[in-house]
Amino acid sequence: MGIIDPREQMRAHAQTQYVDFYAEALKASEQFRKEYDARINVVKSADMPLERSPNGLIKHIINERMNTKECCLDIYMHFLPPGGASGKHRHLSEEVFYVVEGSGYDLHWDVKFDCQDVMEFEWETEPQKFEWTQGDFVYIPPYCAHKHFNSDPKNEARIIVINSRIVKPMGFDWFEQIERAEGF
Repeated sequence: MGIIDPREQMRAHAQTQYVDFYAEALKASEQFRKEYDARINVVKSADMPLERSPNGLIKHIINERMNTKECCLDIYMHFLPPGGASGKHRHLSEEVFYVVEGSGYDLHWDVKFDCQDVMEFEWETEPQKFEWTQGDFVYIPPYCAHKHFNSDPKNEARIIVINSRIVKPMGFDWFEQIERAEGF
């Protein structure tokens, strides 16, 4: 048997305020499960809203505000106009996209990170260029500033973008629009 300092025992049992956090979490979980059953499994194309966003024209496939059973991912179709580009942005979650049609390239400004007492971020001044075309899959690292470009001056490009929203409840809802897409 170990030796317990009596002062530690007193501190451990010292009366402070009483709360119902655990009991409330149980009730919230029960309510979530009831509501989850009513969420949709299949999102029909007609139920995927379009948005003229600062990043350009997007069609939400899965979004946390769409009442789907998917709780971790946001997925949208991004329309890049002929010869056009998205806005420049960054977010703490990694991003992947699949090229449905068209060809173009991405510019990625990688982040340099340091954490001693305070988190410090700095981005490369010269971007890396990644070319893509129909059927390609592109990975973008966390908090990398990036911008998508359509190389075709006559035809639209479409990409399916997937981001994880799981980092938001962890306190990392860091999402910034650095430059708006032209016309948005």
